[in-house]
Amino acid sequence: MATALKLIAGLGNPGAQYAQTRHNVGAVWVRALAQQFQISLALDSKFKAEIGRGTILGQDLRLMVPTTFMNNSGDAIGAVAHFFKIQPDQILIAHDEVAFEAGQVRLKSGGGENGHNGLKSVRARLGNQDGYNRLRIGVGHPGNKNLVNAYLTQQTPPAAEREAVAAAGDLPMNILGDVVAGRWQSAMTALHTDETPKQPATSSGASPGAQAKPKNGSGEDHGI
Repeated sequence: MATALKLIAGLGNPGAQYAQTRHNVGAVWVRALAQQFQISLALDSKFKAEIGRGTILGQDLRLMVPTTFMNNSGDAIGAVAHFFKIQPDQILIAHDEVAFEAGQVRLKSGGGENGHNGLKSVRARLGNQDGYNRLRIGVGHPGNKNLVNAYLTQQTPPAAEREAVAAAGDLPMNILGDVVAGRWQSAMTALHTDETPKQPATSSGASPGAQAKPKNGSGEDHGI
């Protein structure tokens, strides 16, 4: 039986200096979703997050962007989940994924964190449960794990790359409807059918991550 979502959270770092970095694509996605469905996000210091409630394609749920740094994302998400009695399988976390090229978006239900410290924090604050769902937004990889930190947190991607990521995250209504209703198999089948990423519009503006992938293909070395 499908379990509808009650909470969608977008991961990122707070502050203007991080707003357009690759590590913040999850937060950017949730803000765009809030705007699309006219859900106001307001700062709630109790939950260490910007949070709002509204209806998306028939589902009543909350959207949130933690105001903590990425590595402490679970503090906010865990507090909201505990207060409103939201179970892990009723949560969707949107986050950056270095294992995928910019322009690829994939869903995942449960499983490991692949070295993503924001997700590790979420898992810890959900009682070490990994049954939450993820929207993995590809940002590419710089080709060297020692460059990942700067690549994710200190660089603003070129406009063409940002446009490709935004286009990939603009889910068709049928897929978004399946996502919020918890029909994961249907959503995954539809979203993952086209394996070709949406490439940046111009090769001159392409990110180095669009050309190089981590050797292990999993993103597990990214540790950010």
